[in-house]
Amino acid sequence: MKILVIGGSGLIGSKVIPRLRALGHEAIPASPSSGVNTMTGEGLDAAMAGVDTVLDLSNSPSFADNDVLEFFQTTGRNMAAAEVKASVKHHVALSVVGTDRLPDSGYLRAKVAQEKAIRDSGVPYTIVRSTQFFEFLDGIVQASAKGESVHLSTGNMQPIASEDVADAMTAATVGAPVNGIIEIGGPDKVRMADLVQRFLAAIKDPRQVIPDPKALYFGTVLEPDSLVSGPGAKLGKIDFETWLRQSKFAKAGSAA
Repeated sequence: MKILVIGGSGLIGSKVIPRLRALGHEAIPASPSSGVNTMTGEGLDAAMAGVDTVLDLSNSPSFADNDVLEFFQTTGRNMAAAEVKASVKHHVALSVVGTDRLPDSGYLRAKVAQEKAIRDSGVPYTIVRSTQFFEFLDGIVQASAKGESVHLSTGNMQPIASEDVADAMTAATVGAPVNGIIEIGGPDKVRMADLVQRFLAAIKDPRQVIPDPKALYFGTVLEPDSLVSGPGAKLGKIDFETWLRQSKFAKAGSAA
């Protein structure tokens, strides 16, 4: 197949493209730097020519509520129009577990809008909702730090390694459209505050986590299982310890 990967140079895209090529497919990365801009529509029609499947791994450069909503609505419209024109057979997109359960989050409201645009496009589709990536733990710390402490929700999370996400996205891309949602998640469910404390201890960061049921997670209060995958989800194999040993943080932890 000829597969256009929107966001092909990002964390997941850079892992998916070699997987697709190893399976014998023509996987083409697309981004503004390669002349394909999903916000303006520049280069989209030419990039879609002869494409069988579009894999959308794009993300908004700004997470401000209005910006991210405009990004997903505009790019969704532009991609749908180009796909219909090119008779694309399958649109695959990466979304987030809990998207429709956390309306107070501007980012997740925007993901709801993205999913609606995909469903309404008329192009056969597969939406893969993933739990949070292990690779985002450091970002969670930075967003929630207050001096020498980190205030975090007591809600559960089910983090997944980007390698497992890449495997799942590859399988969805080469598979048939499901015209629905597939959920993926990590192998273990754990309280966010507890996992982040383990992470800080492992990398020899002295900051302490303050568990707080009312602590905001990127603008929203979490219920116990807001970020946890449901029954039938496809679970990754890489757990926290395995991921940490393979991550960029392992060297920092061992050197401290």
